Amino acid sequence: MPTIIMGKLASKIDGSIRGKAMTFLQKLSTDDTALGLHVEPIHNSVDPRVRTGRVDDFWRAVMFRLDGDGETHYVIHGIWPHDDAITIARRVRLKVNPVNGLPQIDEVSSTPVSEAPTALPSVAPLLTRLGHDRADLIETLGLPDVVVDRAMVAADEDAVLELAQHHEGWVGTILVDLAAGDSVDAIVARMQLEKTDPSSDADADVLQSLKRPAAALQYAFIDGQEELRRVIEDGDFGAWRIFVHPEQRRYVDRTYKGPFRLSGGAGTGKTVVLVHRARALAQRDSEARILLTTFTTNLAEALGDSLTQLDPRVPQARGLGQAGVYVSGVDALAAAVLRSAGGSLVAAMRDVLGEERSAPLVRTSSTRWRETIESTGTTLNQELANETFLATEYAHVVLPNKIYDETAYLRVRRPGRGVALDRARRSAVWALIAAYRAQSRIDGSLDFTEAAAVAAASLGMQSKRPVDHVLVDEGQDLSPAHWQLLRALVDEHPDDLFIAEDSHQRIYGSRVVLGRYGVAIVGRSQRLTLNYRTTAQNLQYAMSILDGGGYVDLEEESEVTGYRSARTGPVPIVKAIDSLANELQLIVKHIRAWLEAGGSPETIAVLVQDRFHRDRVVTALTEHGIDARAVDRDRPPVGRVPVLTMHRAKGTEFSKVVLAVGKPSAAELARLESLDASERADAELRARSLRYVAATRARDELVVLSRG
Repeated sequence: MPTIIMGKLASKIDGSIRGKAMTFLQKLSTDDTALGLHVEPIHNSVDPRVRTGRVDDFWRAVMFRLDGDGETHYVIHGIWPHDDAITIARRVRLKVNPVNGLPQIDEVSSTPVSEAPTALPSVAPLLTRLGHDRADLIETLGLPDVVVDRAMVAADEDAVLELAQHHEGWVGTILVDLAAGDSVDAIVARMQLEKTDPSSDADADVLQSLKRPAAALQYAFIDGQEELRRVIEDGDFGAWRIFVHPEQRRYVDRTYKGPFRLSGGAGTGKTVVLVHRARALAQRDSEARILLTTFTTNLAEALGDSLTQLDPRVPQARGLGQAGVYVSGVDALAAAVLRSAGGSLVAAMRDVLGEERSAPLVRTSSTRWRETIESTGTTLNQELANETFLATEYAHVVLPNKIYDETAYLRVRRPGRGVALDRARRSAVWALIAAYRAQSRIDGSLDFTEAAAVAAASLGMQSKRPVDHVLVDEGQDLSPAHWQLLRALVDEHPDDLFIAEDSHQRIYGSRVVLGRYGVAIVGRSQRLTLNYRTTAQNLQYAMSILDGGGYVDLEEESEVTGYRSARTGPVPIVKAIDSLANELQLIVKHIRAWLEAGGSPETIAVLVQDRFHRDRVVTALTEHGIDARAVDRDRPPVGRVPVLTMHRAKGTEFSKVVLAVGKPSAAELARLESLDASERADAELRARSLRYVAATRARDELVVLSRG
């Protein structure tokens, strides 16, 4: 049975023939001599290994046949109309790049190649200004001469990125890295480029080059009919599952001596790495108990879906402690631990709270802090007697330190808390905390942070841990109690905790420093910088939202940016509007234009600030004949335009997005005004982060409508 090696260009098949392409490739992978396939060599072709195959009467596949490793392989180059396919097949040649050892397809043109444009004499080309010369690009990186000729006269970063757009795989990626200012040596190391000597078996040499890490940017060995179906049906939107950057790949497979932290901006592939790593760990040990977790239930569901799409053969465990990959939101995880705690639950509650709760699986009302403040007399001013300060103080100081009386609270250190408290104010704060606990004791409930803290304490009292590996997505949003829980789930050993985070995307809670809660990174930290999803223009707009903000990561280091994109597109449309009616009118206008241009409804989205506004947008779209749906806890629908809050949009991506940014409500402005200066500054950072997250949901086109 032949092996199919899918090229990235071939995965972008016209939707009208995907079904026929699927049938053709399935038959080819079963028996390449089957009737009807018409797998034929092309006379007078520059590469004798090139073949064409009949997809239907009009369409032909262009591919290369390689015989090596004891079997036949077909490298699928693409599918074109019959006459175009024959022309292309005569001109293309698959070879091993002699400098970097990677697969390369050359196209021998029958027409003269136009000369590279000449740079303006008054402007030094970008790569020259960055210290690169033509020889290094050709003789060390292995870039083709014609590409280097054009790159060396490109005036600026945009011109180099534009050139990169015309080259799939490693060529385009190297151009992006050069434009970002990376050194040649850094690119060689990251891409794992290596000169190879040819052997007597040319087919075997090409096959070996196709297995190199950087070749995975452009080629994927397809393992079975089901994986082939997913590649064809998902096309470019599913490319992340198959074509993995070598920089991402090394984090998938590497073993770490302890907890590891991977940071990176939106769209750099942190979640991709996590999902691939979950599969790799499961393949490494079929009995391994792997936890894949994140902050919200919606994001956890998306992780589970992504793992299934990547490889449905990876077993997904139904319960904590079972072999396979257990995917869960972190609060649902805490509840699962409490349900299985048995006799340790009472002791754990006493350890954390100094008391028992009669209904520990029931969650405390989200309004409890406000009710406590309103019903309890206090001498504190409004900057301290508010929900934000008290809930954060409780989560970051009281629960992690297992404090349950005033004496202990008066003595405890409060690192990272921006508001200084003298003894009198600490006593007043504790009075409100004690009142909060008294109310929860009446109904017997635990709030979400208490549940996580109690679950962590319960695990600490048990002799065995239920998990072998913990993979965490969106780590910047987790609370101290969450980190204590995750640390307690797994023993300290190699590959125990793998954490993906981006402080620029922290939209829930206050910032956390991992070292304070038992998670010691100790230098095991790396950063992704290449955005594979968002166009350079959309990324530039999104990053401008963060300008001037002081962001700090989970290791208490200042967060940096420096992200770049391998894709280009139109500049975002940003409009200031003066009324709700005008906003709704423009939303309808842009959505209708995209749909009429052939966009699929589920790849177009409207993002708004709150549920009330979301429902108004859905109503407006529906009244104008556009099938739209409000998305809350459910998955975005197929065949309808999804309308989501910015919070709900986290973890999603769409081809085109309208982002409606309204001015804060009077209630929200009053809440911000009531906060202490440090709490207010943190809230403003989270507001920036929320808009940044929303803007980076757009892959190709972004429209921003701003009121106020």
